[in-house]
Amino acid sequence: MHTGFSEIKVFTGNANVELAKKVVKEMGISLGDAEVNTFSDGEVQMHIKESVRGADVFVIQPTCGPVNDNLMELLIYIDALKRASAGRINAVVPYYGYARQDRKTRARDPITSKLVADMITAAGADRVITIDLHAGQIQGYFNLPVDQLLGGPILAKYIKPRVTPNTVIVSPDVGGVLRARNFATILDLPLAIIEKRRQKANVSEVMNVVGDIKGKDVVLIDDIVDTAGSLTKAAKVLKDFGAEKVYACCTHGVLSGPAIERIDNSVIEELIITDTIPLTEEKKIDKIKVVSVAPLIAEAIQRVSEHRSVSKLFE
Repeated sequence: MHTGFSEIKVFTGNANVELAKKVVKEMGISLGDAEVNTFSDGEVQMHIKESVRGADVFVIQPTCGPVNDNLMELLIYIDALKRASAGRINAVVPYYGYARQDRKTRARDPITSKLVADMITAAGADRVITIDLHAGQIQGYFNLPVDQLLGGPILAKYIKPRVTPNTVIVSPDVGGVLRARNFATILDLPLAIIEKRRQKANVSEVMNVVGDIKGKDVVLIDDIVDTAGSLTKAAKVLKDFGAEKVYACCTHGVLSGPAIERIDNSVIEELIITDTIPLTEEKKIDKIKVVSVAPLIAEAIQRVSEHRSVSKLFE
């Protein structure tokens, strides 16, 4: 099908090279030739080594840690492509950093996810492809198309052999109920909710379980696991309320600070994450299983480039 662009080209920054390699392998093409280094003072140095004129270009770059370095790299990439006359620039941001600062919870708070959206737009992106935004309204922070892919079906496919009719899907908080309900619908399982009151950032106080989990296996579902404090506490509360085995599924494994130690010492049998963020060697433990979003991204890139529906992927 003629798309109006000379060809599809896929490039990657340094944030998640392995994922980008898997994506192009799925597509049967090779990665675009570019070099992204730093000058000795830490400034990003970039050189795109092949013509992108008139091409439909996709840059794969999650804005995971080091967040600011990876974000700057993405912005500079977009600028370089724009100045090289790329036909269309698609920022593929599997993990959208700063997404948790999506509204003013207190007076004088920034709304950083809107600022980041403005920066990506100002750099010259024509479209954004992302996976499981922390807050759906971030799509509205862009005045350009945002395709949000879903990690839930991939995680559900992996966990399916482990669940029985005696399994319950659990949302770790009230805010994640919709995500958990969609996950429960895919697997045709009941839903429970942990009601908690958060006192301050990264410190949560778990209160109560709404729903019947006594004597049942449970699967906690969330979009992000960061320091794993909330997740491991939630798992313990579920055990205290009589749950048998506790599994956890999270799309984005940020896993910062004490996360790995907490997960290793927790009652969680298995934590299933995707590779939107690379899992470094020191973070690889038996309890953590990784499923790849590469086939999903590859299919989305093909569909976007051929002007076909992306939402059809999830029907």
